[in-house]
Amino acid sequence: MTSDTAKQDALLDELLKGYSDPKDILGEHGLLKQLTKRLVERALEAEMTAHVGYAPHAPEGRGSGNSRNGKHTKTIQTETGAFEIEVPRDRNGAFEPQLVPKRQRRLEGFDDKVLALYARGLSTRDIQGHLEELYGVEVSPTLISNVTESVLEEVKAWQSRPLASVYPILYFDALIVKSRETGPVKNKAVYLALGVNLQGEKERLSLWIADTEGAKFWLAVFTELKNRGVQDCFIACVDGLKGLPEAVEVVFPKTQVQRCIVHKVRHSLQFVTWKERKAVAKDLRAIYGAATLTEAEAALARFGETWDAKYPAISQSWRADWTRLTVFFDYPPEIRKVLYTTNAIESLNFSLRKLLKTRGAFPIANGVSGSAEAALPNDEAILKVLYLGLQRIEKKWTMPIQDWKRALNHFVILLGDRVTL
Repeated sequence: MTSDTAKQDALLDELLKGYSDPKDILGEHGLLKQLTKRLVERALEAEMTAHVGYAPHAPEGRGSGNSRNGKHTKTIQTETGAFEIEVPRDRNGAFEPQLVPKRQRRLEGFDDKVLALYARGLSTRDIQGHLEELYGVEVSPTLISNVTESVLEEVKAWQSRPLASVYPILYFDALIVKSRETGPVKNKAVYLALGVNLQGEKERLSLWIADTEGAKFWLAVFTELKNRGVQDCFIACVDGLKGLPEAVEVVFPKTQVQRCIVHKVRHSLQFVTWKERKAVAKDLRAIYGAATLTEAEAALARFGETWDAKYPAISQSWRADWTRLTVFFDYPPEIRKVLYTTNAIESLNFSLRKLLKTRGAFPIANGVSGSAEAALPNDEAILKVLYLGLQRIEKKWTMPIQDWKRALNHFVILLGDRVTL
C-alpha cells in the first residue's frame, strides 16, 4: 500500500467516524451532499483566485484594480440532491464561474440523468417523481423540457450527417406512434433505416415521421439517403408493403431487394384455419429452409400439391414474389438469417415500442396542464424520445455480424468491382 493510499484511507476513516445510518451519508444533511457543497465552493474560490490573480487576503491584491467582493448564495441541482452554495463575486463584476456558470442551476451530470430517464420512456411527471423520490430534488416541467429540448439540435445534425458511400445491407421498416394534436388520437408512421457497414457493424442511419406509411414517402427516404452520400447497397431487406421494392430500385437500381420471409409467412397464415396453421407453417419452412434454390423450388411445388386445393392464394403469392423472396440463397447458410428477414430492424422497433408503451399518445399531458411535451410540436416530442431510445439501444451493438468476413467475400465474388474494401 502506497503512502498516498494510506492517507486516503485514513481520511475516509476520519470522515466515516460515527457512521451508523445510510442517511448519515446519503440523507438530506448527509456527508455526500456536504462534501459536494464544499468541493464546489472550493473550486469556485480557486476560479476566483485565478481570475483576480492573488489568494484571499494576500498583500499583492492591494491596488490591483480588482478585488473580491463578498459572496451570494445560489441553489443548485445535482444527482445527490439540491443544496445551497456560496458563489464569490469580484468588485468589477467580471467574474464568470466555469463550474457553475451564471444562470445555470444544475451541475454537470444532472442533465444526463434526466435524459437517461427520458430515454427509458418516462413521462415528465414520472421524471419529476423519480428525482424527488431518489434525490430529494424538486424540478419543474419547464426545466425537464429545457433539458430534453437541447437534444433537438443534436437530432437535426444526426439526421443530416454524411453517410458512408456503401452499405452492403440496408433494412427498412416503419412503426406506428399514437399522436394527439387536437381532437382524437391519430396514428403517425415513423420510418427507420438501419445499415450494416463494410465492417459488419449495425448503424442507425436516420428516422423520419409522416402521417402514413407508403411507397411514395419511402422513395423520398431513399433519395435523401443518396443525397447524404449512399451510392450503393447490395441487398435491401424490406417488408411486404406494396410498391416498396420498386421504390428501392428507382434510387438504387443495382440493389437486390429481399422481401422479408417472416412477413410473408405471417401473411400466408392469415388464410389458414387455426387447426392447420402448424402444418402449413412447417411446409412453408421447408421452402425457405432449403439448402439450395433448386430444393426451395421443389418444396414450393410440393406445398402447392398439398395445400392448393384449400389455400390456393398462398402458393400463388409466393410464386408472384419468388425472385424477391429468394435472394438470400446466393449467400452461405451462416448468414442467410441475417438476409431473409428484417428481424434486425424489427427487434429495434420492438425495443422502441416497449419504450413508447408507457407514454400513451404524444404529447403526454397525464391529465396535468403544463406538460413539457405539450409545449413542443408533436413530431419534435416523438423525435426526442425515439432518438434517445435509439442511442441507448445502440450501446448494446458491440459485435459485428457473425461470419461477416465470409459474407463479404461472397459479395466480392458476386458483385466484383462494386465492392471496394
